[in-house]
Amino acid sequence: MALNIIQDTTLTFEQKVVALARHAENSLNVLNISKEVQDLRDKGIICDLFEGNAPYRPRYILPDYEKFMKEGCKFLELAPPTNIWEATHALLIFYKHVPSITTMPVYIGNLDTLLEPFVKDEDEARLAIKLFLTHIDRTITDSFCHANIGPYATKAGQIILEVERELENATPNITLKYSEVTPKAFAIEGIKTALKTAKPSFANDKMFTQDLGNYGIASCYNGLPVGGGAHTLVRMNLVKLAHTAKSVEDFFEVKLPQAMAAMAEYIEERIRFLVEESTFFETHFLVKEQFIRKDNFTSMFGLVGLAECVNHLLGATAKEERFGHSKEADALGLRIIETMHGFIETHPSPNCKATNEKLLLHAQVGIGDDINTSPGCRIPIGEEPELWKHLVQSAAFHKYFPSGIGDIFPFEVTAMQNPEAILNIIEGAFEEGMRYISIYSSECDVIRITGYLVKKSEIEKLDRGEATLQDTVVLGQGQVRNGKVLERMIRV
Repeated sequence: MALNIIQDTTLTFEQKVVALARHAENSLNVLNISKEVQDLRDKGIICDLFEGNAPYRPRYILPDYEKFMKEGCKFLELAPPTNIWEATHALLIFYKHVPSITTMPVYIGNLDTLLEPFVKDEDEARLAIKLFLTHIDRTITDSFCHANIGPYATKAGQIILEVERELENATPNITLKYSEVTPKAFAIEGIKTALKTAKPSFANDKMFTQDLGNYGIASCYNGLPVGGGAHTLVRMNLVKLAHTAKSVEDFFEVKLPQAMAAMAEYIEERIRFLVEESTFFETHFLVKEQFIRKDNFTSMFGLVGLAECVNHLLGATAKEERFGHSKEADALGLRIIETMHGFIETHPSPNCKATNEKLLLHAQVGIGDDINTSPGCRIPIGEEPELWKHLVQSAAFHKYFPSGIGDIFPFEVTAMQNPEAILNIIEGAFEEGMRYISIYSSECDVIRITGYLVKKSEIEKLDRGEATLQDTVVLGQGQVRNGKVLERMIRV
């Protein structure tokens, strides 16, 4: 295995280093895993999404970058910045030292508000921000890296949107927090950029704030507390679980309760090792200088494949019988999610102080190896209904997922001529209760795979056996092959 990594011609040197480190970590067995949990892991019903056998850092970390910009950092010997060049350089240095499951930062802050105080000369700021974003794309070579902007309009935010349209980079991913305080003109600039480069996505700021308080969007679309994060994310493959059930009643009365209990047990064991044995929270400078706090973390109880689970349980083959098209199927889907939500509401998780000692439900976006398994609660690609029906159907699920759920809608390139119409769609979706929505155009090179971004041209390079800079291209290649992401319905 290690030699295969070393000899892999499609991996860069940095990607080989990370892969070898993961290989070494997975040679350890430090977690207390019961037979029941291991059996579900072996069947692919429970999956820790490549976190490794020895959790030595939280999966997702959202530092308090505002604190850093005001106070600097003793460990990194950085004083508070005083101009746009110092600000961008300070952030780039800080990012280098923010760990995560990917080894790179999955959250790089609300960039517009971080940089706005230093925008004095707009031409100079544009150059600095352009170089800053280019540096991020070339050095944080993983598009789970996520920046936020909004909800207020700023000069820095406007520059970021304009520069991203020009650069067409896959990294960083960007979310625009949208609320009643967001000027429509600023939102329309965001839509123009999204139709060019698949970002920003739009977050229902009111909904996230009500659920999480001071939050950031990290990784794919994960809402988490700023100054904290998530210890772990473990997911349940609902369609694989459904195939073990003899009936709908057996699924609800036996299989699902057993699987939820086992997955919660596994999550708690991963948290326990990280908090009690890894020494991360005792030694890392982010904790010592209070850029993150141990009591501001939670953990994520993920799920994938709801649509296929429902269709299997109902034996639904005709389109009108299936999830997204049938009232019976949609009702069964809601029953499953409500059951899972009810479980985590009653399951105590003492180390999840940020969320009242409860886990958070998460609609996981899938992995490259998933076949016939739709992300989270999404309607399968190829079975999408017309847009308004799709939005209403999806919105019913979003309130259950404070740590992340979202839907993706590619538009015909002509939509660029009428971004106001797309803003009306986004506003209507949020009024229906949607939490998060992503768009791009049919002509984009940068596309949204499931939650992260990849260039189609980079996937083509990988198909030719060439190495690619971003390691997420490999994941995107798997989703193109197995998840049919290039076959999404194009909206007009």
